[in-house]
Amino acid sequence: SDNKAAIARGGGVPRCVELLASGTIVAKELAAGALANLAVNSDIRVTIVETGGIPRFVELLASGTLVAKENAARALWNLTADSDNEGAIAKAGGIPPLVELVASGTDIAKHNAAAALANLAVTADHKVAIAKAG
Repeated sequence: SDNKAAIARGGGVPRCVELLASGTIVAKELAAGALANLAVNSDIRVTIVETGGIPRFVELLASGTLVAKENAARALWNLTADSDNEGAIAKAGGIPPLVELVASGTDIAKHNAAAALANLAVTADHKVAIAKAG
C-alpha cells in the first residue's frame, strides 16, 4: 500500500529494526508488529533482511515478551514468503525458538510460529532441523 511504501521511503524500516535491539519493551513489541505488517511487501522484506531484521526477530523469540514473540514469529512467517530468507532464518538459529513457541507460546504465537515452520519445512534440511528441535 501507499502507507507501507511511504514508511519504507522515510527510513522507517531500519529504525524499527534498530528498536528491536535497543528499544524499550513496548518499543520492541511495536517495532516487531510494524515490521511484520510491512513484511507483506516484497521490496520491504529485502530491506528488513538487509538491515539485520532476521537475527533481531530470532532474539525476540528467545527473550521477548509474549506480544514481542507473537509479532516476531509473524514477521518471520511473512519473511518466508521469499524462499531466499528461509536459509537466513535457519542460519540465524530461528528454527529451535519457533519450535519452542509452537509448544509453549500463546495461541497467536503458536499459530504464527507454526505457519513460519510450515514454510521452512519445504526444504529438506529445514525439515531435519525442525525434527531435531522438536
